[in-house]
Amino acid sequence: MISAPSILIIIPARAGSKRIKGKNTKPFNGIPLVEHSIRYAQHCIGADTLISTNDKQIELIAQQYNVPILWRDESLATDHTPTREVVKDVIAQTDKIYDYIVVLQPTNPLRPKKMFKEAFELLQEKQSDCLITVSLNQHKLGKIEHSTFKPFTYEFGQRSQDLEPLYYENGLLYLCSYDLAKNGKLISEKPTAMLIDHPYASVDIDTELDWKWAELISKEYHD
Repeated sequence: MISAPSILIIIPARAGSKRIKGKNTKPFNGIPLVEHSIRYAQHCIGADTLISTNDKQIELIAQQYNVPILWRDESLATDHTPTREVVKDVIAQTDKIYDYIVVLQPTNPLRPKKMFKEAFELLQEKQSDCLITVSLNQHKLGKIEHSTFKPFTYEFGQRSQDLEPLYYENGLLYLCSYDLAKNGKLISEKPTAMLIDHPYASVDIDTELDWKWAELISKEYHD
């Protein structure tokens, strides 16, 4: 019998957000923002969950769900710290070896329920070492050079429906092999893309405006 793969879900949740004070512990729909990712993780059957933090308040929230935390050094809790370095730090401090690592960012509190299961099915189908969730970009993008706007993804006069399909990382979920993460990477050169066609994918909270948009989406749509 083939055993199920071992999975570690990492939730990176530091203190010190500058644009939204106390963002990860600020109530969103009645519970702290980080708690939405904790709840989602605990509905992912067969996975362990761990939080990397430097925030005492987050520790208290994690204790309510019996989720272990790893204290993050302040050098890994800056605005410029890459998530891959946080994940590498977690792996270095964790004795258990897993098959896969999943990253759930607290700034994406809304996720389709079936996404986790479907992501693993797609990863195994493609025999890939990593997967990222993406969404279709429907904007006409360009550059500004010396105060002049220059189209980049289209030509002036081109209809939106005639644009070449382009996509962006929506941040809902990152999935990779343990070995890839251990070597300081979350995304390989050829990541599998999982298209998320759901309004939840438009939510990534970094500003107060993002927060208001997230509240609107959560009220209007359900998964």
